[in-house]
Amino acid sequence: MPSNPLKSSSLVLHRINTTTTNTRHKQSHQRRTPLTCATPVPDSVARYHTHAVGPNQCCSAAVHHIAAPVSTVWSVVRRFDNPQAYKHFVKSCHLIDGDGNVGTVREVHVISGLPAENSTERLEILDDERHVISFSVVGGDHRLANYQSVTTLHPTADGAGTVVVESYVVDTPPGNTKEETCVFVETIVRCNLQSLAQIAESSVGRA
Repeated sequence: MPSNPLKSSSLVLHRINTTTTNTRHKQSHQRRTPLTCATPVPDSVARYHTHAVGPNQCCSAAVHHIAAPVSTVWSVVRRFDNPQAYKHFVKSCHLIDGDGNVGTVREVHVISGLPAENSTERLEILDDERHVISFSVVGGDHRLANYQSVTTLHPTADGAGTVVVESYVVDTPPGNTKEETCVFVETIVRCNLQSLAQIAESSVGRA
């Protein structure tokens, strides 16, 4: 992977104003679970990462181990109203509809330097018992049309740590390849998960 995929990806060269609409129902669906990593993921978790992937979409997943209990990690991840707590590319966020439950819509403003300014996102799943959160992008100034993300947490084998799995499906923007799109998105996802780990592990260290 390039040292700075955000600059090497041609996604950076294109900026458009667009309001995304969900057109996946018009495409021929293909079910796909993008969990090809060596880390064992329970079937009860893997099922949340099975996406309907259209011919012009890409889908992938990242897995990250965190040396902190699920409860600690979940307390950060579940805050749909505060993604900037661990997502360093987010400058600010405010809810524009709803009170934090499923169906709530937020507007996120990103830091300068990214090929975007804002993103409008809807909370699709918030399961405190199973530790699952999912959101979809429904508008904004960016090229990630029909983006949907699912994040799940489950304990490590010894029960002391957390395995975070984050998968996504997104349209491949015109002028870009699926590989370029995945490099761009996965760079952001992995940076977010590394930040999440630092925050959760620091919290445990202070306890």
